[in-house]
Amino acid sequence: MIAAAVLTLYAVAAAVGLPALGRRVASRADRAPRLAIVVWLAAAGSVVASAVLAALAFAVPADVVAHGLAGLFEICADMLIHGSALTWAGVAALLVAGAVPARLLWCGVAVLARTGRERREHAALLGLLGRRDRDLDAIVLDYEERVAYCLPGRHAETVITTGALRSLSRAQVAAVLAHEQAHLRGRHHLAVAAAHALTRAFPRVPVFEAARVEIARLIELRADDVAARRHPRVQIAAALVGLATGRAPAFALGAGGATALVRVRRMLNPERPLRRTERLVGLLAVGALLGGPALVALVPGIASFLAHHCHSVLDSFFA
Repeated sequence: MIAAAVLTLYAVAAAVGLPALGRRVASRADRAPRLAIVVWLAAAGSVVASAVLAALAFAVPADVVAHGLAGLFEICADMLIHGSALTWAGVAALLVAGAVPARLLWCGVAVLARTGRERREHAALLGLLGRRDRDLDAIVLDYEERVAYCLPGRHAETVITTGALRSLSRAQVAAVLAHEQAHLRGRHHLAVAAAHALTRAFPRVPVFEAARVEIARLIELRADDVAARRHPRVQIAAALVGLATGRAPAFALGAGGATALVRVRRMLNPERPLRRTERLVGLLAVGALLGGPALVALVPGIASFLAHHCHSVLDSFFA
């Protein structure tokens, strides 16, 4: 019961409090966007895992684990089939433990199915209205608005409009297309889909909403950093200014948008990357977020298991 209470308290506290902590370390996150994306996903995952494990810890007494793996399965099966030692509260807890991952899985599949369908329809439209430019390795769309974006998925494509080509220099076009290619190679759409699935499954949970917003912002910073390895930062900044007002389709990842001007300042005034110790702290935070709930849930069972078997060994030794 103590483990269930601790996990429940952590789930509630993390769901409400982690966004504020994220805002306090936002400057560090901008210096290592890929690590920050992983931390946000781990934070959201730890809340879900804590809720599920809290329900399981409440439904399954710790002393059940003391009988070993075979005994655990036997007792759990007896609890589920015959209802022995299982209260109505335990039944409700088991239902919660099953409903949370089921709801998340359902919403994740729905998000991927919807965006996949929209991308396929858009790809078919591009096949009719666009033309492939072999030199750019992109589809050129005859459209006055200055837009560049990528279409993730099985048949990934990079798209740029004629309006963008007319307003950007050749070096700027190359830089912005490198940005879009970074999205595709990094499979950033999967992180975005995971964040959307969480907010769809459990709306109005602060940590999930914050993760969705931050991941959408951080993947753009990450793509900028990857493009800056091969292209001058000033060219990326100039391209972002030119595309700032462009609006890519909602199911695509675009170089412009609301964060463009902030990213321009970041490109022109780069901060130093995180030190090795700071990155190590970030990785340890990911490990704690992912492994902490499991450890809290397992400690009572492990302690009960050791106490039971050590007692049996001592009894047989002194018999």
